[in-house]
Amino acid sequence: LARYYGTSSRAVWTVFELTFSGGWPNYARPLVEHLHPGFALFFLLYITCVTFAMFRIITALFLKETLQAASCDVENSIKEKMQEKSVYAQKLLDFFNVADSSGDGFLSWDEFQEVMQDERVRAYLATLELDAQQSETLFELLDDGERKVSVDEFVRGAMRLKGQARSQDVIAIMHDCAKMMRKIDHVSFLLKEMRSQTLA
Repeated sequence: LARYYGTSSRAVWTVFELTFSGGWPNYARPLVEHLHPGFALFFLLYITCVTFAMFRIITALFLKETLQAASCDVENSIKEKMQEKSVYAQKLLDFFNVADSSGDGFLSWDEFQEVMQDERVRAYLATLELDAQQSETLFELLDDGERKVSVDEFVRGAMRLKGQARSQDVIAIMHDCAKMMRKIDHVSFLLKEMRSQTLA
């Protein structure tokens, strides 16, 4: 007992050792056996509280590091996606500038058909995940009905078409629906004109 608790400094050092060494029973047993059994309750409460507190602190530190890492991963992922989108748009712009032989800022059907004859161009579109097997269908999907495509229409449309074939199928359906709506509006206008002439 005197070795561990003979003076106040020894007692403080002993408590420090039993707290962080993991061998607290070796320091608690002499007090319980030689002084009073009540020290067992003291050490039980002390070790429980200290262990619980250390566990909470360690858990909080790990949780903080995990959340920081997750936050960094999300930010990096967003930056990578934005960078990929920017690079992809630049590649589309480069293709448009090459295909626009007239330099008027519009890609006509003749220009598009001419550039699509080059196998290297078709391969380049394939690397951009654009299906160039049916060039006419691809142009119609990008065109709004004027038989020419502006640079903005080309970039936006091509970015929407990027990906698997089912994405192009959806865009094709939307395009066909838009064409049908225009025809329906035209027919409706003609019917109204005929009705007004009949009533007159």
